[in-house]
This record gives sequence, C-alpha cells and structure tokens, in this order.
Amino acid sequence: MTKHGKAKRGIPPKSDFNAWYPAIVEISDLVDKRYPIKGMDVWKPYGWSTMRLIDSLTRDEMEKTNHQEYNFPLLVPEDLLEKENHLVSRLKAAREQGVDPSELRMEEEDSGFKKEVYWVTKGGENELDVPMFLRPTSETPMYTMFSLWVRSHADLPLKTFQIVNTFRYETKQTRSFIRVREIHFFEAHTVHKDEEGATKQIEEDAQIVQKLMKSLCLPVLVSKRPVWDTFPGAWYTTAVDAVMPNGRTLQIATYHHYRDQWAQAFDLNYEDIDGNTQNCHQTTFGMSERLLGAVVGMHGDDSGLILPPSVSPYQVILMPVAAHINEQVLPKIREIASDLKSAGLRVHLDDRDKRPGGKHYDWEIKGVPIRLEFGPRDLAENKCVLSLRTGGKVEASLENLSETIFENLKMISGQLLERSSTHMSNLVKKFPGFESTKDGLKLSSPLEDGIVYELAFDGNDADAELLEKSTGLTLLGDSVEPYSEPEKCVVTGKLTTRKQHIARMY
Repeated sequence: MTKHGKAKRGIPPKSDFNAWYPAIVEISDLVDKRYPIKGMDVWKPYGWSTMRLIDSLTRDEMEKTNHQEYNFPLLVPEDLLEKENHLVSRLKAAREQGVDPSELRMEEEDSGFKKEVYWVTKGGENELDVPMFLRPTSETPMYTMFSLWVRSHADLPLKTFQIVNTFRYETKQTRSFIRVREIHFFEAHTVHKDEEGATKQIEEDAQIVQKLMKSLCLPVLVSKRPVWDTFPGAWYTTAVDAVMPNGRTLQIATYHHYRDQWAQAFDLNYEDIDGNTQNCHQTTFGMSERLLGAVVGMHGDDSGLILPPSVSPYQVILMPVAAHINEQVLPKIREIASDLKSAGLRVHLDDRDKRPGGKHYDWEIKGVPIRLEFGPRDLAENKCVLSLRTGGKVEASLENLSETIFENLKMISGQLLERSSTHMSNLVKKFPGFESTKDGLKLSSPLEDGIVYELAFDGNDADAELLEKSTGLTLLGDSVEPYSEPEKCVVTGKLTTRKQHIARMY
C-alpha cells in the first residue's frame, strides 16, 4: 500500500490523487459541487474564467482554420434520434460481421445515446406529440440542417463548430470536469466533397490539438482507437489521452472520420461540377471541460493549483506590502497595475486589508503564475519582487517590467511542460511480456498499479481480448508514432512497427 504524506493547509497530498483532486477543485473555488443534481456542478467565477480562456484558445484556432461558429437548439425530437440509432446499429453490426454496411438489412434496436439521454415529454401540462431529448452531442440536429444548406459543390467545404452544454445520464461515479452529466462541450463538424477532403480535415484537427496541448503544457498520447472502441458511426476514431498522476488515462479530445456514412443516412449530398449527385464526406472533432480537469490534475501540487499562463484568469497578482508605512506605495502599485494591463497582461491588485501571508496562501492555492510584491523599500529602489508559482523569487526593476514578466511567464510555461513530460515518461513503461506455460500465456512479471504500458501489438480481436483480460487494462489503440524498427508482438510474436499503449482509463 502506498504511503501518503500529511495534508498541507487542509489539502490532501497529491500522492493521494483520488483525495487530492476533488479537494483541490473545491478549495481553489473552481466549481461548487453542492447543486442538488448529481454530476451538474455550478461553475464559479474563477473556474468559469479559466474555462473561457481555454475556449478562447480553441476559438482562435477555429478562426485561423476558417471554421464558423453556430449555436444549435438544445432540444432534439425523438424521431431524429431513431434515425441516428438505426444508422449506428447498422454500422456496428456491419463492423462485427465484417461486411459492408450497405449489405445489411436489419430492424432498429436501441443503440447510440438512447439510454443516456434526458427526455422532455411535456410542454407545461400538455403531453408533447413528439417527445424530445436534451442533446448528448449534435450530429443529429446539425446534419438535419446541413442537408438543407448544402446543394452544390460550391457550398463545400462547410466547416462549423459550437461551444455548448450537452447532457448525458452518466451512471458511473461523477467527478468534476472528468465525469459529469452536464458537459461543457466543444464540437466541430465539417462537410467535404470527398474522402480526401475529410482526411485533410482530420490532419488539420491533429495539428490544432497539438497547438492547444502546447498552450496548456500537456504532453499526450495520441492513438487511433481499436475497431471495438471506435464510435460506431465513424470509419475511424483518433483519441488524445492525458496521463493523470494516478496513472489513469483521461481522454481529452477525439476526432472522427465518418466517410459518407452519416451523409447517406441524412440525405446529405451535393451536385458536382458535372451535374452528378454525390454523397458528402464528414468529420467531427470534440473536446470538453476534461481539458481543465487535465490541467488541474497534471500541474497542481500539494499547495494547490498551478495554472499555465495561457489560461490563468490572472497572470500576475500585485500585492502591496507595508503600505501603511509609506502612503506612496498604493498609488505607485496602482500605476504599475495600469501599465501591466496596458501591456496586455491579466493582472489583479490585491489591496485587501489582510496579512501578506494570507494573501500568498490564497493565490498560491489558485495557482496564479506570478505574485508581485511591492513595498516602501521597493519604492525607494525602483524595483519589485516576483514570486513564481513554480518556485523561486526574482528581483525585477520597474523599468521594462512588462518585458521581464512576459519572459518569466514563458519560462513558467516551459517548466510546466518539462515537468509534465517527465511525469508522463515516468508513468509509461515497457510491457513486461508473456511466458508460455501449459495453461497458456502468463505475465513475465506482475504489473505495477498506476502505470501505462507501452507494447508492440499486431494481433486480432481475440488476441486483444486475451491481452485485456490478462492485465485488467484497456488498449488505447495504435499510436500515431509507431516504432522506427520492428518489434515482436507481445501476444503473437510477429514482427511489427505498431506501437500501442494499455492502461486503466477514466
């Protein structure tokens, strides 16, 4: 059993991650979990500001890549869900049988999101003619409208996105940002003339994700999900996983290549340059507040949050010291605050009548990158002291102060990325392999708790099932970075360059 240190300031040690995470979310004032519906937290100003900054990074990337923002209705009529269920059921059955979906003729069955949605059956006291549900995602309502908007090749590509709330009746244990019932959701949906256009969009999505992860200082594992873990309506799914401090992987982004499968179901087609009718090809790209959950879990420490400068609501906290000794301290620090704001920094002047130690405690918990102290001595010497949340203090001249702060924010981002990369490297280890016995394959050595294992795997579904059952872990799929030289598959012994990871997932 792992031994954990003592709680600090009421915060459990991060080594006890399962206790630390919910405590730090509450103590840092990100959300309030006491709303009387399980899995629906109330966003508080500090948490909402952080999430909006993450959204802003996403919106910037959408604008750069010519996506346009929409906002679709929350309610979806039941008949559209049945249409989706039929498609998903057919594609799932085709995949299981190894045949082309067009060859199947089958009755509808409960698939897709039907068992996860929240239903609306009354308008006032009147029963609705057609029951409705709260969107769990938006393929169905969006593609219904896309089929009305797209007529000609000139209408393509259609690149859309929205940032909205979605709802899923999550039956597992809820956890703020990680597993919730009301989801703060980003989703991009695109429509293209052909498979090549959709494939290029997937490549663009991959680049966007890497930029966002760099801004959040998050190293990730990127994998093409195995067939059995691919969204049933997709040709293939690529997923992005962060490795949390307890060794569990957290899926924080996915992008799906649909080919023309959804287009066929929703009559989404266009007239090409020769006047022929062609089915469109589509992609989706999704993320949620799990991004914030990964930031909290990856970067925080025993003293509280550590927010990357890119998404910290305040990048600098200004703290007057001993202002009662010299009446010029407050006017000068207000001037400094104004200058830093003009330079484009997010700053806050904490002039509360509170001891400096209490202020330090408050902002350390909230993970603000830099705390700036300024007192009578600093006034006399035209300098200040910068306390970095990643550790250490820097004396800085008031001359060119904004440039000094920007340099230190850049350094802090680099430190966070380096620390998180080292953390992930320490939690990803080579799979020990199997030994052949008279009773079958046996692990060469026991697996460690809280470890993600890297392995060469090129087996079939039965081999994958054997691997997962013998380890109790889940295959993440083919890494987008294969081995440079072939290695032996851990089950079949065949040489392969396919690199995979196996882990315990959230």
